[in-house]
Amino acid sequence: MPHFPAELLPALRCPICQARLDCAAIECHCVSPTCGTRFPIVDGIPVLIHEARSLFSINEIASQRPDAVGAPAAGWKRRLRRWLPGLSKNFVARRNYARFAELLSEPAGRAPVLVLGAGNLGQGLDLLLSQPHIQLVESDVYFGPRTTLIADAHDIPFADATFAGVIIQAVLEHLVDPQRCVAEIGRVLHPAGLVYAETPFMQQVHEGRYDFTRYTHLGHRRLFRDFTEIESGPVAGPGMALAWAWAYFLMGFAGSRRARSAAYLIARLTGWPLKYFDYLLLRRPGAYDAGAGYYFMGRKSGEPLSDRALIQHYRGGM
Repeated sequence: MPHFPAELLPALRCPICQARLDCAAIECHCVSPTCGTRFPIVDGIPVLIHEARSLFSINEIASQRPDAVGAPAAGWKRRLRRWLPGLSKNFVARRNYARFAELLSEPAGRAPVLVLGAGNLGQGLDLLLSQPHIQLVESDVYFGPRTTLIADAHDIPFADATFAGVIIQAVLEHLVDPQRCVAEIGRVLHPAGLVYAETPFMQQVHEGRYDFTRYTHLGHRRLFRDFTEIESGPVAGPGMALAWAWAYFLMGFAGSRRARSAAYLIARLTGWPLKYFDYLLLRRPGAYDAGAGYYFMGRKSGEPLSDRALIQHYRGGM
């Protein structure tokens, strides 16, 4: 398991009161006399959760075995998943991360970048791992193969202006209050710091009970209204949205977990070509009305985008 980078320990803050944390080998202690909360460190990974405002319990998270998380599935299942064609394809992440890396600058040393929801490596994110001028801090609410910090994105446990960039890929739909998270992103970013987000639109429920929100392209832009837009658009288009709809249509007939798995297998075998239509559709106006998901890249700004200005950003075909 990776450990939290020692050089960023002074930037950690109590997720409850934002006071400084004194971190030793087995716990972090809030130095505020009115708070004084203690947070465990499990195998070098701080568990910093504001339990009163989170869906997750510190004890439940800390009781997990980090070295057992991410264990591979049975051999035949793993081989089958690799062999079967998938229904999803991210058409923009690698290009966008390349631009994100180019735009990052740090006067001295490496630019710290916080990744929210990074238990596993997001699509295209491997491109940033090879960038010598970027230091990734990968956080999530569970112990994943790449988790270096357990934190709830509603209460980011870092001091103001800690990071040159923040990445939140396919996470905002799983938050009960995305606006609070985006406000927290703005707080921990440097002045003119970068944010990159990807969020689904035409996608059915995934992660079961932990799935709450969808955004249109304009709705996604409004969520980041305190940022100046660098670029935004569809991550994938109507083709991938149709592939997902086909899968969930078939699974709708299933009455058991085994039947649902069989239906999804049929969907993968029959629906995988649909996503490739997005090579034709992704930059057409219809993709802004019916895209599978949208991305936003922007810089922290002191001038919020007004709603009157927002509607001028519509690029769809309606």
